[in-house]
Amino acid sequence: MADVHIPAASQKRLIEISRQTLEAVIRRCPYPNAGGDDPYLENINYGAFVTLFNQEELRGCIGTCTPSGSLRETVTEMTEAAATRDRRVRRVGADELAQIRIDISVLSPLMRVHDPLALEIGLHGLHVALERKRGVLLPQVATEYGWDMKTFLEQTCMKANLARDAWRWPDTVVSSFTALIIKEEK
Repeated sequence: MADVHIPAASQKRLIEISRQTLEAVIRRCPYPNAGGDDPYLENINYGAFVTLFNQEELRGCIGTCTPSGSLRETVTEMTEAAATRDRRVRRVGADELAQIRIDISVLSPLMRVHDPLALEIGLHGLHVALERKRGVLLPQVATEYGWDMKTFLEQTCMKANLARDAWRWPDTVVSSFTALIIKEEK
C-alpha cells in the first residue's frame, strides 16, 4: 500500500485553502481562487477528510475515499461540507471562526484487504462496504480510543449500519488506506 507523500509547502497550502474556504462559506463570500500551480494539489488519486474543532469539541468531519477531482478541489468541497452539513453537530458560526482548528487527512487509494486482522492500528484506516452501506474510520480513531483491530473493524461496521461482525461476511468488502494528517497550527 502506497503512503501519501506531500511536501511541507504543499501541506501548508492545503491548510490555507481549507481556511479560506471555511471563512468564505461561513461569511457567504466568494470562494478564493486556489489556482492549479502545485502538482501535489492537482493529484486526483487522493481522498480527503476535513475535521473541524473548536478547542477539542468536534465541529464537523466529512470526507471521501473516492475523490471526483483534484486534492485541492476535494479539500475545498469537504471543508464546506464539514462546516455546514455534518448532521452530528450544528453548522459552524461566524462567531467561532477564530477558534476553529482544521485537520486534513489526505488518504491513499483504497486497497481491498483479505486478512483485516493483520492491519496495523494507527497506520491503517478502514472502509467497510456491503451493498449500498459504507463505513469509514480514519487511522487515528483507533489510536484515540485505544481499540484493538477487532474492535476497530466492529466499529467501522457499526458506522456503516451493519452488524458488528459484518466484516467477516463473504460479501462484505473490507479495504484499508493510509493517511497523511495535516494539522493547522494555532
